[in-house]
Amino acid sequence: MIKRVEIGIWYMLFASLLFAGMGVFAKLLSQNLPSLEVVFFRNLFGVILISATLFAKPMRHKGGRPWLLLFRGLMGFLALLCFFYDIAHIPLGEAMTYSKTSPIFTALFAFLFLKEALGKRGWFALFIGFVGIVFITDPFHTPFDKYDILGILSGVGAALAYTSVKELKKYYDTRAIVLSFMVVGSVGPLILMGVSRFVKVEELDFMLAEFVMPEGEMWVYIFFMGLLATLAQVYMTKAYGASKAGVVGTISYSNILFSIALGIVFLNDPFPETIKILGIILIVISGILVARR
Repeated sequence: MIKRVEIGIWYMLFASLLFAGMGVFAKLLSQNLPSLEVVFFRNLFGVILISATLFAKPMRHKGGRPWLLLFRGLMGFLALLCFFYDIAHIPLGEAMTYSKTSPIFTALFAFLFLKEALGKRGWFALFIGFVGIVFITDPFHTPFDKYDILGILSGVGAALAYTSVKELKKYYDTRAIVLSFMVVGSVGPLILMGVSRFVKVEELDFMLAEFVMPEGEMWVYIFFMGLLATLAQVYMTKAYGASKAGVVGTISYSNILFSIALGIVFLNDPFPETIKILGIILIVISGILVARR
């Protein structure tokens, strides 16, 4: 049992490093491509890979919840739009921290919509988590801006998607649930890029942008972004299969440390300010308490 726990920890550490690496390539791509297009290529890679597995092992499920499946796809797509836009405009570690607030919101939504009990420790975890979110926005030195709003929305969107998964797993093959997100995340950008030719709203540039044909090394970045994201999903799944969810969920916060380190080394990101570090610590503690629960 101890060995299985250790293997699960190593799997999650590796997955977290891969996710951080994906963020590096996403940010490099965002220097020349709109974040909406980066989301498109990220999801298209996943659609191709998962669709290929269907030939070897067709899906078997009873179905019956198509609207909830669509809701999961839309919420995941919204979260990814906000997340990749933040990756393009703020330090990688900060963008990753916002995305890792999803367990905090998931616990809240599970209480509100699925009637799951929280208890005193759960409410305490939510409290310090929300304090951490306030600190990560650094209200004492910078105004609450668009990147903060989208960062929080990335956590909220992911939480709504994860909450719906709990119900969807009763009706659908796991690949169908993942594909609902990947397909919406591939078709959605195509529609939005088409609309962007006729609609220009600067405030909505995170979801409205015209297609830019990738050139040269950008194709290499696209390949490695998709590859690292897919491998990260594989090893994250292995981690949850090899160890307890609470242990693995705790280790998953190493993603933030990897993202800060890789951002500094490869993207010239600044080291986080003291108040943001405090916010990161509070969000991690909150997430760990929720995960342990």
